[in-house]
Amino acid sequence: MLVFILNAGSSSLKYQLMNPESQEVLASGLCERIGIDGRLIHEANDLKIKKDLAMPTHKEAIAIVLESLTSGEGKVIDSIEEIDSIGHRVVHGGEYFSESVIIDDDVISKLESLVPLAPLHNPAHIIGINICKELMPTKPNVAVFDTAFHQTMEPAAFMYALPYDDYTNHGVRKYGFHGTSHYYVSDQASKMLNKENSKVIVCHLGNGSSICAVQDGKSVDTSMGLSPLEGLIMGTRSGDLDPAVLAYLMEKKEMSAEQLVNYLNKSSGLLGISGISSDLREIIEASTNGDEKAMLAIDMKCNRIKKYICSYAGILGGVDAICFTAGIGENADLIREKVCSGLEFMGVSLDKTKNKVRNSENREINTEDSKTKIFIIPTNEELVIARDTYKLTKV
Repeated sequence: MLVFILNAGSSSLKYQLMNPESQEVLASGLCERIGIDGRLIHEANDLKIKKDLAMPTHKEAIAIVLESLTSGEGKVIDSIEEIDSIGHRVVHGGEYFSESVIIDDDVISKLESLVPLAPLHNPAHIIGINICKELMPTKPNVAVFDTAFHQTMEPAAFMYALPYDDYTNHGVRKYGFHGTSHYYVSDQASKMLNKENSKVIVCHLGNGSSICAVQDGKSVDTSMGLSPLEGLIMGTRSGDLDPAVLAYLMEKKEMSAEQLVNYLNKSSGLLGISGISSDLREIIEASTNGDEKAMLAIDMKCNRIKKYICSYAGILGGVDAICFTAGIGENADLIREKVCSGLEFMGVSLDKTKNKVRNSENREINTEDSKTKIFIIPTNEELVIARDTYKLTKV
């Protein structure tokens, strides 16, 4: 069985063609600058093909991807008829969806009603779904939600201390994101622990970052909230701050609400503090050359991660494993070292030699006598999407 995995953004889309039974990835790639000029990066047959192609809309972009899968150097199938089903990453499922679902008109209607909660993401997902239904009308489509894994949180974790009517009338609550990653990594950690009733903290650290407390395979709490802006300091997102800052900035900088949200999402975080970049690699390089704002940005990021780990250990009543995943979590040994430093009171003891090793395997980087395990587990959100799609659509 072959599953076409699609993650449509506002001006880009990522894709994979995968056999979920064997986990073989036949092809993967990215369309970017959709609606501007268009660029395809297609990887297949040990080749990385880059082409500048006109992509005025997502429809042309998806058509180009399907053509790339079936012709030319990147060909991996003879016809799109060999694709059995399509799995869509959908950022926001609200309270409607606690698991992946086959997409029908009712699902699309619910996704449209959630657009105010995810104005940057859900419209693009809906476009991707509708185009796939148009170009491949006989193939089933499945929605896999970033928010679904967190629907196990109790009200004490997901409610905000606002008038209760704001929740019942407007859906204001914590939803959480990166759910497919947190599910995959915590599931792998439980297998590595070989322990029932596991208590795991997953640190998904990329340009967007979040932490999740997972008990017995269920999300108990997570750092992102109504939107992906809450929580950790990220590449360009501020993360947690005093709400009074918002009114203060709107007055002092004469900003509209829309301008302020854009400011907090795209001009803040590591970029805002360092003044250098949103890319942590560039900030680490600058810090080694003595740049004080770069060093401050790193310290702030690590302190925020550490605060969440400690608070979630309290909520879980202890922790069996702390897991690092995603681009920063898997590759930045400096960040892992700074985060784990000072957590010895929790039984955390990092092996600095193991911490510096880089590979793509699940691995343990704690010392032999560490009471709390420290894992690096490369995430695989596409595999989760492919497996859920396969489970729901197999004949």
